Amino acid sequence: MSRAILLIVFVALAGKVFSQDLPAWFAQSLLVLPEEIAEAAKDGKRVMLYFEQDGCPYCKRMVEVNFRDAKIAARLQERFVPIALNIWGDREVTAADGSVMSEKRFAATMRVQFTPTMVFFDEKGGVAYRLNGYYPPDRFLAALDAAARPGPAAEHQPATTLPRKARKKPLALLFVAEGCAACDELKATFRHDRVAKQLAAFDLEQLPLAGAQAKQLGVGEAPTLVLFDPSGKEVLRLEAYFRPFHVAGSLEYVASGAWRSEPSLQRFLQSKADRLRSGGETVDLWN
Repeated sequence: MSRAILLIVFVALAGKVFSQDLPAWFAQSLLVLPEEIAEAAKDGKRVMLYFEQDGCPYCKRMVEVNFRDAKIAARLQERFVPIALNIWGDREVTAADGSVMSEKRFAATMRVQFTPTMVFFDEKGGVAYRLNGYYPPDRFLAALDAAARPGPAAEHQPATTLPRKARKKPLALLFVAEGCAACDELKATFRHDRVAKQLAAFDLEQLPLAGAQAKQLGVGEAPTLVLFDPSGKEVLRLEAYFRPFHVAGSLEYVASGAWRSEPSLQRFLQSKADRLRSGGETVDLWN
């Protein structure tokens, strides 16, 4: 089968799996990443993988707000080759290392816990930059500039343990900066009834972004919330913009120990939403 016919088939499949109407400037790809990365490099660009899923309010916000922003759209088209993937999809992906797997397996291999997640590859196929979750336009534009800088950037790898005495509670470290409006908004989210209930299960510490512990953990922006189990093992970090349902759900995922048996935060959150709905509650993922 010719490449052109294969691409037509892939475009048809993609139209069935993406929940939002993506901009026309997103690449129609066969998802053979070594080829995409090499072709992008010839044009002085980098591949940006955009992971999304059906029913994701943050993906909807990204499409309807960020991708329609003229500066963002121009920056993405000038410097990147955006390619969309569905974290539950079945299309075949050839990863940067040549391994072949389904979209959903690839998303799991890339440790995608939030949607949207954007992974930027350097010219050699390494991960140059990564955004785990939705960023409002100003922060997103700044992140695109960082993602386009020459040379590879080290991707954060969760610390195995954080040196500390064992506690009965898990630990939440909140990294903030002066004059950070997003930090103030996250603190307000902490006062939401459901969030406050889950946060009570943690020892909460607030630390400066400019401090030594932020450097030790590779925290580069505020606010960032890093969640550890009682032994000091990092389980999850929230770096992007999240509404109360997802903040509360992320806290519960770690505090309950559910992460030990369910590696996917998204599946945990879906099950939680389904349980609430079956109990007669209205679940609004955005408000």
